[in-house]
Amino acid sequence: MTVMRTIFRCTQYAAALAAGGALLAACAAQPAGPQAPAPTGPQGARGTPEGCPADKMADDTLIGKPEAEAIGLLQGCAWRLGERDGQQFPGTMDYNPQRRTLGVKAGKVVWVRRG
Repeated sequence: MTVMRTIFRCTQYAAALAAGGALLAACAAQPAGPQAPAPTGPQGARGTPEGCPADKMADDTLIGKPEAEAIGLLQGCAWRLGERDGQQFPGTMDYNPQRRTLGVKAGKVVWVRRG
């Protein structure tokens, strides 16, 4: 009886390995879709070579502005959304002194941090 049980277990393992191999082969055969373009704005981008129009103003100038207007001023800049109405968004831990992180409450920017 133990020989039969051992054969049965080996058969189960072999079937599971074959199914896993077939699944991996199917995933590998999928053609890669078009690659997403490099980020140009929020979440860690380094900004554009032309510079950032918002660099000509103090960061405090963004405080109190509507979110859409602040984002418009930050086009070409390195920025990200850190918090909106109490919901925090993920960010990276790398230090980028050009990047601004915005906090928004009720549609207006309430804080700006660098790094």
